[in-house]
This record gives sequence, structure tokens and C-alpha cells, in this order.
Amino acid sequence: MRNHITAIAGRARARVERARDRIAGVAEEPGRSAETGMATAEYAIATVAAAGFAGLLVVILRSSDVRELLLGIIRGALSV
Repeated sequence: MRNHITAIAGRARARVERARDRIAGVAEEPGRSAETGMATAEYAIATVAAAGFAGLLVVILRSSDVRELLLGIIRGALSV
């Protein structure tokens, strides 16, 4: 049983070392860093957040109370 656990730990250690080597290889390529692509991920997160906020605004603006409030503001502005 102990040999089995040792073998599993050895394979896991080897996977970690291979992953570390791949990451280090990317960082060593000219013009690339370990953070390459981070700006794209940040834009994607901001886009999803903006879409969620737009959906929330649509729900709020469709309510009758908000609609009446906005129509009252517009009527008041146009009647002056």
C-alpha cells in the first residue's frame, strides 16, 4: 500500500514539474510573459459585467413605477 501511495505522489510531482516547465517556457519566449492574455480575460469579464448590468437596467425600466416616473419627468420638461 505504501509503495502505491509513493508511486501516486511521484506521478503527481512529475505532473507539477512538467506544468512548471511549460509555464517557464512560455515566460522565456521573446515578447511573451506569464501574464500574456490577461488583458483579454479582463475585457471578457468587463463585457459580461456590462451585459449583466444592462439586463438589470432593462428589468428596472420595464417596471410600471419607473416608467411613470420617467414619463412624469419628460412631461414636466416638455411643458416648460
